[in-house]
Amino acid sequence: MFHPSLFKGMNVVVTGAGRGIGLEVARLFLDCGAHVLLHGGRSPHDELPDFLADAVAEARAHIVYGDFLTDKGIEDVVRQSDSLFEHVDVLINNAGTMVGRFPAAELTDDQYETVVQLNQTSVVEITRGLLPQLRRSTQASIVNTVSISALTGGSAGSAIYSATKAFVATYSKALARELAPEGIRVNCVSPGTITTDFHERYSSPDKLEATRKTIPLQRLGTPEDCAPAYLFFASSALSGYITGQVLEVNGGQLIC
Repeated sequence: MFHPSLFKGMNVVVTGAGRGIGLEVARLFLDCGAHVLLHGGRSPHDELPDFLADAVAEARAHIVYGDFLTDKGIEDVVRQSDSLFEHVDVLINNAGTMVGRFPAAELTDDQYETVVQLNQTSVVEITRGLLPQLRRSTQASIVNTVSISALTGGSAGSAIYSATKAFVATYSKALARELAPEGIRVNCVSPGTITTDFHERYSSPDKLEATRKTIPLQRLGTPEDCAPAYLFFASSALSGYITGQVLEVNGGQLIC
C-alpha cells in the first residue's frame, strides 16, 4: 500500500492507539519504517497483537498508558515522548469516545465535562505539550480524528460528543493557519460509521443495519478503510501542499 521506507527514521505519536482506528494507524506507520509511541488509554486490556509485541521487542514501538481525564495522563504521554524522541514528526490525536448517549434534558455536569475533556480539551493539551518537539522537525504534521457527526450533529444522545468533534475540526483549521509559517501542517480525518468497539458500545445492531442501508457503498467502514488517510496527511511527499482540511471517510454516507 505504502512504501516500507516512507516514514523511515521519523518519530510518530498516536493517541488512542489501544484498539480500532488508532491501533491500525500505528501498525501502518510501523510497516513504513517509523518509530511510534502509542498511547493505549488508561491501562492494558489485552495481550499485544503480534506485530506490536515484535515492534516493542525491537524498540521500534513504545507504549504509554494514561487517563486523559487527568492532567497526569496527558503529562505522561508528553514526558514519554520527550524522553524517547529528539523531535516529533507526526502527531495523531485519535483519543476520544462518546462516553454514553445522554439526552439533553438529562445530561449532568459530570457527563458534560467528561465528554468535553476526553474529546476536546485533551486534543488541545496534547498538541500544546508536543508543539516544542514538533517545531524541531523539518516536516511536521498533525492529524486529528473528528467524526461525520461534526457535520451532521450525530444521532440522539450524542449532541455533546458531536459538538466536541466540530470544535476539533475548527481548532484544526485555525491551528493550520497559525502553524503554516513554521511548516507544520494540520489536517483532520473524519470517519463515518466504522465497525469498532465504539459502535458495539453505543449503537444497536438494528441501528447499524439501518445505517448500512443508507450508505452508497452498502457497507460499514473498517479501521483498515480509515488508516491510510492518516498516513496520506502525515507524508509531506503525498500531501505537502495540503493543510487545514477535513477528509471524510464514510463510503458516501455524507456527500456534500
